[in-house]
Amino acid sequence: MGTVFRKTVTRPLPAGAEIIERKGQRFGRWKDSKGKTRTAPLTVGADGSDRIVTEAGTFTAKYRDGSGFVCETATGCRDADAARAVLGDLERRCELVKAGVITAAEDAVADHQLTPLVGHIADFIAYLRGRETSSVRVANMEAQFLRVNTDCEFKLLADLNEAKLTAWLVEQAAGKGKMSAATRNEYRKAFVGFCNWCLRSRRLSFNPLAHVPKANEKADPRRQRRALTEAELVRLLTVAQWRPLAEYGRERLKLDKTAEPGEKPKRSAWTYSPLEFADIETATRLARERLRDKPMLVAKLERLGRERALIYKTLVLTGLRKAELASLTGAKLSLDGALPFAMLAAADEKNGQGSTLPLRADLAADLRAWLDDRDKPTDAETDRQTIPFGKTLKRDMAKEAADKPLFTVPAALVKILNRDIEAAGIPKRDERGRTVDVHALRHSFGTLLSKGGVSPRTAQAAMRHSKIELTMGVYTDPKLLDVAGAMDCLPSLSLSEKQPVAAKATGTYDLTSCAVAPTVAPTPDNQGFSVSFPVTLTADDLNTGDSRTVAVNHCPIKTKDPLTTGVNGSNQVDAAGFEPATPTMSR
Repeated sequence: MGTVFRKTVTRPLPAGAEIIERKGQRFGRWKDSKGKTRTAPLTVGADGSDRIVTEAGTFTAKYRDGSGFVCETATGCRDADAARAVLGDLERRCELVKAGVITAAEDAVADHQLTPLVGHIADFIAYLRGRETSSVRVANMEAQFLRVNTDCEFKLLADLNEAKLTAWLVEQAAGKGKMSAATRNEYRKAFVGFCNWCLRSRRLSFNPLAHVPKANEKADPRRQRRALTEAELVRLLTVAQWRPLAEYGRERLKLDKTAEPGEKPKRSAWTYSPLEFADIETATRLARERLRDKPMLVAKLERLGRERALIYKTLVLTGLRKAELASLTGAKLSLDGALPFAMLAAADEKNGQGSTLPLRADLAADLRAWLDDRDKPTDAETDRQTIPFGKTLKRDMAKEAADKPLFTVPAALVKILNRDIEAAGIPKRDERGRTVDVHALRHSFGTLLSKGGVSPRTAQAAMRHSKIELTMGVYTDPKLLDVAGAMDCLPSLSLSEKQPVAAKATGTYDLTSCAVAPTVAPTPDNQGFSVSFPVTLTADDLNTGDSRTVAVNHCPIKTKDPLTTGVNGSNQVDAAGFEPATPTMSR
């Protein structure tokens, strides 16, 4: 049989309380907010201060659960009879567990049903932070929970409803904002993940939102990125490097602001002509002439352009995302070895695993030169930093350089890129509606890998994708691939204009004179020959000095000549390097 009682708690000694002693025990005496005199025993807290000992305002229920363990549960009731009613409900649940009517897990779920939903979400957010989930993603999920809970009036776990969430998502798709399918799926993903966590932590017995339908992102694409061609990338890097300085060399234009009849005359104003790719060189030269008295500003603009071009080049040649590039420091680069590479920490990578990225030799040389020039002390800097009272503190310049970010990646990089591609004459949106942004440089990286003949599995590893479908289907632009050139790798299958004589008499082709049949379908009168390469080579083979390599078109089957045996002798191959001829059909 359970019981209800008030727990004994300690509180700080109220302000203005006096300490008295009765029969060797100390008490605190004070007046409450209503002017009534209160007295309570005193004890010493962990910090050594005096604290009063009082009873809690609400009752606690003490009972044995279904497994026989003694439990204490706060009832939240200030009235003893109400607390006993709560105790009765708890004991009935324990009896159901003992009788096997419900399981202990189902009983544990019931304890969380009266907790407000915001409390469960707060615990879930704390769990995500404990897993070191990206702070941006956590903030987005908090905003998603707040918006949906407000619109759908979700206040308790029992309020989570599949029909309500589905209707809300459909409403957002057809509403004023017309939320994209990808964004709606992000809302669905947040709530399904939250319910799965509640299921693991025994707050729910099942996931009530598991069957909320996903939106078809392929049918509702909002942002399709395209890869840049090699010519466009060259123009982009040129503009990025010189546009900061060329902006000061643009031609000045006078705006004619003629007032309409009856209006007050408007003042004339000056503006600058838009910068175009053909004018970059001229504008840069004019800028140097105009700023010849400001060499420090010219050097600053040149350094800014060099950094911006290196940012674009690094993104294209490594496939890094913007946030990942911003996390790189000098200490995470190895540029002096035979195989230069960059180390990406797990906390800075999207998949949270960490990677080692190989770097091209030319990119490594550019980054090495950039670090050398960036870390050179200027005239205004010294290796000592002055601090108060005339003392000096020696600075560890090497450690500062190693911990300093590789690039200053601006938050508004996409706006800067928009101005760069406009000056380079690169359209922001192509005829298929695909756009160019910072992440499109990663698409360019994937497309250039495929265009260069890199195998899909290797490209997947370079892109750091978990699925090859993502590499080949999303990050590879088939428009830039040499599909027409790939057709040249197929064999030439010639057709005879004259019908074989045998066909006139029997209605069938003569197998001995057919162009493809002797090698594809051998007959008893024609022995087939294997054209496979041996697994191993002998020492004599290695010492012959033959520089032949095993290529796709080395096999006679892959040549562009007609495959007719009698015409080009495709099967008359040297015995060395091939397996011995074997009959393909028994006589």
